[in-house]
Amino acid sequence: MKMYSAKRIEIVIEAPMESRLTQALNDAGVTGFTVLPVLGGGGRSGNWTREGRVSSAGGMVTIVCIIREELLENVIDNAFAIVEKHIGVISMTDCNVLRAERF
Repeated sequence: MKMYSAKRIEIVIEAPMESRLTQALNDAGVTGFTVLPVLGGGGRSGNWTREGRVSSAGGMVTIVCIIREELLENVIDNAFAIVEKHIGVISMTDCNVLRAERF
């Protein structure tokens, strides 16, 4: 079975910024992503949880995408333009995928 090198980008950001961030990813050439709700966490401002919130407006989401390495710079630049003004973090790891034509 042949494996192909790729990059996995994970971005945690405030839920109201989801559509703006996903548009920025699309503009950078990302062909697919997954959005996951974040149930809670902790950081410089302390711990937090979604428990007791009436809406998702104060929550966070994680957006995960797997891309070809040649897209990395544009994806990071576009994502950071959104994340730098809000609460959030971007991480990148190397990964291997089957079916490289999907990325």
